[in-house]
Amino acid sequence: MAEAVELEAGGRTVRLSNPDKVYFPERGFTKLDVARYFLAVGDGITRALRDRPTTLERFPDGVDGESFFQKRAPKNLPEWISTAHIAFPSGRSADEIRPTEVAAVLWAANLGTLTFHPWPVRGDATDHPDELRIDLDPQPGTGFADAVRAAHELRALLDEYGLRGWPKTSGGRGLHVFVPIEPRWTFTGVRRSAIAVGRELERRMPGRVTTAWWKEQRGERIFVDYNQTARDRTIASAYSVRPRPHAPVSAPLRWEELDDVEPRDFDLITMPVRYADHGDVHADMEEYAFGLEGLLELAERDERDHGLGDLPYPPDYPKMPGEPKRVQPSRARKE
Repeated sequence: MAEAVELEAGGRTVRLSNPDKVYFPERGFTKLDVARYFLAVGDGITRALRDRPTTLERFPDGVDGESFFQKRAPKNLPEWISTAHIAFPSGRSADEIRPTEVAAVLWAANLGTLTFHPWPVRGDATDHPDELRIDLDPQPGTGFADAVRAAHELRALLDEYGLRGWPKTSGGRGLHVFVPIEPRWTFTGVRRSAIAVGRELERRMPGRVTTAWWKEQRGERIFVDYNQTARDRTIASAYSVRPRPHAPVSAPLRWEELDDVEPRDFDLITMPVRYADHGDVHADMEEYAFGLEGLLELAERDERDHGLGDLPYPPDYPKMPGEPKRVQPSRARKE
């Protein structure tokens, strides 16, 4: 292994050990390549993570090795990286890192972090999300083009409710759309808004979109994963590197680009070039904070007029008030 190198980031020096360790064997990308990538998009990924409790998805031996999620801040955390105290659905709590500068991203990259999973909250208001995140997840038999069609309909829906979303690739086959909101609602309220969005998309795109939690019911449709808005559920940040052989990244997009791009267009090599040409195309997100009143009224109408209440939570959650029976439909029929 080569000797450690030191990288300069925002006035700090970050030590990178084993810089020639190969992280992506298919393309030969090393730890140093990953660190240089994060430097190239430094302002963008810092914007996406700034002041947010963040879980680190670590691959210390590269994408072909063992990986794990690190929620609690490591004991050797530098004093210049702050933390935020967050509470899990189980009732337990932890201090997670709270990046405020690109040097913190490089420090995490030295630990083998490829993907950053920020909470949709800021460090001083960890019970009140400031982003509504819509995850458009292609199911078997569908692909990115189907997610794009759903995203266009989602954009029109958001516009009708006075909202604006910022789309990005997931780094896989799907799309994420983030809506900055005022931090006035709890996770429960934000999740309820996401369910209302998903149900309205189902009505507008019958046979193409679903909110069915159970995989056996989804079919060949785009799944609106409303549970990504539940407490302790996170979505990969913009500019995160995804653990696939070709080293893709989660790419912020403009709406007008959706029909002309593919997820594989954005990787460790192409994203820095794009960033140098266009900068962070989501930089203006922080200038906005929308209200959820309209979507919550839609949720109320769904319940009042159509009998559509809550939907199941993930299996590791405690039973929630108003939640329907959490059992797989085929299993329930057998029972």
